[in-house]
Amino acid sequence: MTRERGGATAPGERTRRRLSTQERREQLLAVGARLFAQAPYGDVWIEEVAEIAGVSRGLLYHYFPNKRDFFAAVVQRESQRMLRLTAAVPGIPVRDQLGTGLDTFLEYVATHAHGFRAFHRAEAAGDPAVRAAYQEGLAAHEEQIMATLAADPHIADRLPAPDVLRLAVRGWLAFLVAVCLDWLDASRLTREQVRDLCARALVGAIGL
Repeated sequence: MTRERGGATAPGERTRRRLSTQERREQLLAVGARLFAQAPYGDVWIEEVAEIAGVSRGLLYHYFPNKRDFFAAVVQRESQRMLRLTAAVPGIPVRDQLGTGLDTFLEYVATHAHGFRAFHRAEAAGDPAVRAAYQEGLAAHEEQIMATLAADPHIADRLPAPDVLRLAVRGWLAFLVAVCLDWLDASRLTREQVRDLCARALVGAIGL
């Protein structure tokens, strides 16, 4: 705690609240998402994470045994967040949910840009465990989208064969990621334009 000369607490300063185990873990993962979004995996030092978070290296290693496990946890955190935000509402046709679902997803991308970038940087990480966490996340997104499509009675009988559908969904996800990363970095498109572009791409990819 910063103090003025003579040892008195600075005016208006309050004692910091001790973070719970879950809050501390979230704080460390948020710092990691920011650093991994800004630099390649090999250029991020675990000591830097501890320094920014204001904790000792020992405490950080108490939560995460090594950098590989730490980055994998960052990837899993963002994947789970995206899955929660993009979960469909049962009983409502996919076409009626598509625009709203993409709006929610784009809000996540804009609000958690560091996490979104960090998640997709994992594909280029040389560590097999980190890449495996990324691939598991993508597979979960594919399964969620395919299950949502198959559960809609308005379109279920018009969907392509499962192997074709999976490839179409995988290709659309790659398109969605590329568009969102460009939108974050330099695109002049509005959020509404990005939403409509991605919606049309999905409808076209699955032949609806």
